[in-house]
Amino acid sequence: MNLLMVAIFVLGYAAIIFEQKIGVNKAASALLMAVSCWSIITIQKCYECGVVLYMGIVLRSLNDHLHEIAQLVIFLLGAMTIVALIESHDGFKIVIDFIRTRRKRTLLWAVSLVTFFLSAVLDNLTTSIAMVSLVRRLVEERDDRLIFAGMVIVAANAGGIWTPIGDVTTTMLWIGGRLTTAKMMGLLFIPSLLSVAVPLCYFSLFMKKETVASFTPSENKGSVHGARRIFFLGIGALVFVPVFKAITGLPPFMGILLGLGVLWALTDLFNRQRDHLKVPYVLSKVDFSSIIFLLGVLLTVAAMETAGILDRWAVWMDTYLKNKDIIVALMGLMAAVIGNVPLTAASMGMYDLSLYPVDSKLWEMIAYSVGAGGSLLVIGSAAGVVVMGMEKITFAWYLRKITLPVFIGYAAGILSFLMIYHAVIPR
Repeated sequence: MNLLMVAIFVLGYAAIIFEQKIGVNKAASALLMAVSCWSIITIQKCYECGVVLYMGIVLRSLNDHLHEIAQLVIFLLGAMTIVALIESHDGFKIVIDFIRTRRKRTLLWAVSLVTFFLSAVLDNLTTSIAMVSLVRRLVEERDDRLIFAGMVIVAANAGGIWTPIGDVTTTMLWIGGRLTTAKMMGLLFIPSLLSVAVPLCYFSLFMKKETVASFTPSENKGSVHGARRIFFLGIGALVFVPVFKAITGLPPFMGILLGLGVLWALTDLFNRQRDHLKVPYVLSKVDFSSIIFLLGVLLTVAAMETAGILDRWAVWMDTYLKNKDIIVALMGLMAAVIGNVPLTAASMGMYDLSLYPVDSKLWEMIAYSVGAGGSLLVIGSAAGVVVMGMEKITFAWYLRKITLPVFIGYAAGILSFLMIYHAVIPR
């Protein structure tokens, strides 16, 4: 039965990776994979234990996993709605208007660093879409524009590593009680920044000293003022979540619901005659398929944990690889192929909190490796897949032009993390 589950997992992820080729949405593949795996567990437990005991074993395990998964899904739903509200008010024009330089090298650094810091509080998808849209308006030459787009992917993924709300993977580890905000930001900021700075230096050396098209800031001042108000309210709501958790002790999804409630009320008051700027309309713009995809992935990994597959995988790696640093570094390479979300979920099932408590070296390094490792291939992250579609980037081009400098940056980030960790944490 376990072999059958592994086969379903492999087939399901093949369908997810080649989503555009087969024409089936990855959310559908994830749901089919999840239900199939849990159905196999049900049949197996009924055969081994009988129907009565099955009710106590499988359903209890499913309910325990749903308790954690539901918190993450609610959190992401609230966060994505807040981001959609900012988008509906053209809030990201503030960021676009901020970048004025016309020199290509300077622009590459500006776009990458703005993406890095913006992604720390917004989701990678929204940040990537906003910054690639800016690049399209400024960089006409396709070869250069693809380099810019590649760096947007790298910076968006790296920016989400060092804050609990910047990326789904760090949010999973944070909500799952593996990381705290202060330690995460203190230990992971420099490695994350290095993983962007190294490829930036590489591409800066080979980029021609040319200027790009001029860019005119937004002319509708009334729109900009409204955008500024909603932009800062939305960012404030997102940033307040860790503070709310620290003050009240309530789980993060309660903080995001508080922020959404406040923003919902204010936008209703600000836009009495503009229904298209209110939450009910904005909800139609939220990417629910991404949330359903995440739900399917997490349920699949939960099924594999319940079946004991993840435990055996962890034992195998510990037996043959032994060194945890090497194991976690390899996870980053696997994240480029499998994706960072399923790998994070798998690692949370492989290693128990009783052996690796909150803020231990393992969890901090996993947060870095799966986040930065997702940039090694264009299909390794949601940001990569979206930009791939927007700019028609091919898998082969990304592998040839982007992967090597990104890998060097990834390795530099790991080395810097190990140095910082051993310097800061007493043995």
